[in-house]
Amino acid sequence: MKETILVLCAHNDDQVIGAGGTLIKYAQQGATIKSIIFSFGESSHPHLQPQVIAKRRMDESIKADKIMGGSGVAYFGLREGKFAEQIKQKKIKEKLRLLIEREKPAKIFAHSINDPHPDHKVIAKLLIELLPDIDCEVYTFEVWTPFRLRNRYLPKLFVDVSETFFTKMKAIRAHESQKVAITNLFLSIYLRAKLHGIANTCKYAEVFDKLQ
Repeated sequence: MKETILVLCAHNDDQVIGAGGTLIKYAQQGATIKSIIFSFGESSHPHLQPQVIAKRRMDESIKADKIMGGSGVAYFGLREGKFAEQIKQKKIKEKLRLLIEREKPAKIFAHSINDPHPDHKVIAKLLIELLPDIDCEVYTFEVWTPFRLRNRYLPKLFVDVSETFFTKMKAIRAHESQKVAITNLFLSIYLRAKLHGIANTCKYAEVFDKLQ
């Protein structure tokens, strides 16, 4: 039976940046990778009509998911910067609990509470609230955290992504509308993977905190 990996992220490219090499590796090993994206990311281009940039970002996320060997993306459609209130209004906690019960994932990956982005923090807090109801391994990744200063004593998952790192970078580049932001992140993505690789005696690696 195929193993299901569930990924929870705020924006269309977060799962690729934070865990792309690992997700590609699991997909190559036969796992089913499903990404749940909380927003359409329409506020990234305020000069464009929301539905225009939302459609473009959705198309980019589907393209990136195919590059990674994923099994599809789904959206909750929350407004950026309004996650906390809309999670309550739209009963996202209950919907997510039912989704996890239905999918029965072997692993869940989501944002770290250490990530400074406010939308990322809201998802991290939501996941922590759901932990008592989750019966699988749960890991967190970071997108905007330059250095890991906290949670250094939490259990860690190190994944050798030497064979999948450049496919990850290709999937990141599929998000063409985010070229400026991604360009600013490229060096930190590379350095983080390189440093984790050194610590894991391989070329490139990704590391995750294990919550349970």
